[in-house]
Amino acid sequence: MVQRTGGYRKKSRDKLSKHPRDKGKISTTRLLQIFEIGDRVIIKLEPAVHTAMPHPRYKGRTGVVTEKRGNSVIVTIKDGGKTKHLISAPVHLIRAR
Repeated sequence: MVQRTGGYRKKSRDKLSKHPRDKGKISTTRLLQIFEIGDRVIIKLEPAVHTAMPHPRYKGRTGVVTEKRGNSVIVTIKDGGKTKHLISAPVHLIRAR
């Protein structure tokens, strides 16, 4: 039997693709944004940056920044009845209103 493929980016053709207007260089403001502990954030993946990207299943989720770890932040979200902690680079997050 052939082994089934199942990578980190499987079935993410639409989730990890950009619209034509968004293609090109990543904005420096998005790369250099700073989050403080307690900030509410939305997970919005940046497909051009692979480092510290949360799993695509969490795209669009809202969470709270609970910790800073190096250049990344720890975002706490509720998934069903469980609390989960995601490691994410700031480029994959936007501030919630």
